[in-house]
Amino acid sequence: MPMKPIRKNKNSLIEHIEKCLAHIRKETSFKPEIALILGTGLGDLAKRIKAEKVFNYEELPFFPRTTVQSHSGKLILGELGGKKVAAMEGRFHFYEGYSLEEVTFPVRVLRQLGAKILVVSNAAGGLNLGYKKGEIVTIADHINFMGVNPLVGPNEEKLGPRFPDMCEPYSKRLLELAVLAAKEAKVLINRGVYIGVTGPCLETRAEYRMMRQWGADLVGMSTVPEVIVAAHMGMEVLGVSVVTDTCDPDHLEPCDIREIIKTANEAGPKLDKFITAAIQKF
Repeated sequence: MPMKPIRKNKNSLIEHIEKCLAHIRKETSFKPEIALILGTGLGDLAKRIKAEKVFNYEELPFFPRTTVQSHSGKLILGELGGKKVAAMEGRFHFYEGYSLEEVTFPVRVLRQLGAKILVVSNAAGGLNLGYKKGEIVTIADHINFMGVNPLVGPNEEKLGPRFPDMCEPYSKRLLELAVLAAKEAKVLINRGVYIGVTGPCLETRAEYRMMRQWGADLVGMSTVPEVIVAAHMGMEVLGVSVVTDTCDPDHLEPCDIREIIKTANEAGPKLDKFITAAIQKF
């Protein structure tokens, strides 16, 4: 899919959001408190949601179409853990050929629907060799190594400021509540720094060494653009990764995407339990 030029008309983004919202509002008046983005192999949480309305991405105006294995492409509005949620069963990536405005468009729609909290999950490589495959790690901070930013281009003040602050893109309040939830649910979690890359190729030995020297504990091909846009719109964010492979440059072996998805799927029930327990405290 060819890359699109930077948007010239800032009003077009507002118009696209409004048209998508209008379509959703024709079908339901549901107002979510919390938005969820379910990453690679982590879509089973959607089955726990008591759905009020389900949309296929194809029917939502200006929503991209997911092209990635294990991303089903549905927006689910309903109840989870006693809270009203909007869950994206599958996300979009820069490497699919979409602009970052398209990648992050659903976040903007969910914020305008009413969600003030974003819980974003992903499958990530473990740069920190203390992590084990299948381990859950909450994201304390991130490094944007994608070379791009979703806020480049005209800014619409109705959505957020031209220069949003990023001193706390991942909410300390939500992180603290998540730790309490994990203890009560008896789910072991860790905490680390996530570095976002464009993909779709995995990293070289030299790149892993560099990332580890920079202080990154996790590496993945998503999340960062969505979190930047969430911060731009004043949302609180909880980021969660499942470690699907070990990024040890001195003992690196070829990695199979099928094994990554398998590991994410196996960690799914544990992650579902953790996220459900966490949002009950929000």
